[in-house]
Amino acid sequence: MLKIENLRKKYESFSLDCSMLVKPGCVTGLIGQNGAGKSTTFKAILGLLHTDGGTVTILGKDLKDFNAKDKQNLGVVLSDSGFSGYLTANDVVPILASLYEKFDKLFFVKQLQRFGLPMDKKIREFSTGMKAKLKVLAAVSHKPKLLVLDEPTVGLDVIARDELLEMLRDFMEEEEERSILISSHISGDLETLCDDLYMIHEGKIILHEDTDVLLSDYALIKVNESQYADLDKQYILRHKKEYFGYSCLTNQKEYYLENYPQIAIENGTVDEVITMMVRGVEK
Repeated sequence: MLKIENLRKKYESFSLDCSMLVKPGCVTGLIGQNGAGKSTTFKAILGLLHTDGGTVTILGKDLKDFNAKDKQNLGVVLSDSGFSGYLTANDVVPILASLYEKFDKLFFVKQLQRFGLPMDKKIREFSTGMKAKLKVLAAVSHKPKLLVLDEPTVGLDVIARDELLEMLRDFMEEEEERSILISSHISGDLETLCDDLYMIHEGKIILHEDTDVLLSDYALIKVNESQYADLDKQYILRHKKEYFGYSCLTNQKEYYLENYPQIAIENGTVDEVITMMVRGVEK
C-alpha cells in the first residue's frame, strides 16, 4: 500500500531519513515524541514538501506519478488541517461530493448522527473531539484504500478517543485490503489498533516491531548493581541507570524469566519501550 525508502529531508536543526512499509490490510503506527519527525514524514509522503532524496510508492505508483485520480483512493487527516470554522457539517457535504467520486452522503450523514455531530452548528463551535471526529469521518466517507492520519487523537478526552478509534476499526472491517498509517505520541491509543509499530526519534526509525510481539516479548528488567554485573546482556537492547541499580529493555522476556527467576521482570508497555529506546544506552 505504501513503501518509503530512504526518505530524506534536511533542515538547519533537523534531518529526516526513514524507511517504512504499510502492508495491505494492516494498520501501521508511527510513534515518537513531539518533534521526532512524524508530521514531516507525513507531509513528505503526500508531496506537500520538497524532499532531498529517497522514494515513495503509494498504491503501487511512484509519488511523482501519483495524479488527481489516484488521490481519490487516499483519505488524509493532518494535525494542522481542517475545515473553515464558519462552515457547518451540512456545508461540508457538497464540498466532499464535488471532490470525491465515491463520496457516500448517506453514510456520512448517518455517522454524523451516530457520533453526535450536529448538521447545522458552525464548526468553530464544535469541541476539539467533535472537530477531530468530523475530520476523520470526512476522510473515510469516500471509501479510500489508504488512510493517512497524523495525530488524529491529539487533545481528545478518553471517550472521544475511543469513539474515533471505533470509527477506524469499522473502516478496516468493511474491506480486507484497506490500510491505515497513523501517527501519535499517545502510544496507548495504538496498542489495540495497530498491527505493527515504527518508532521514530530525531528523524530516524529506531525500532520496528509487530504490536503483538512488542507487548508479549518485550520487558523491563530491574536489577541492582551486582545482578546487573552477572546478567547475560546478549538480549539487552538498552539499559538505564536508576537509583536502585539498572532498568534494562529486552525483546526476549522468556529467556530471562527462565534463566533469572530471582530478578524483577515486568511487561513493557509501548510508552516504556519508547522511553528506554530514547533515553537508554545501548549495551
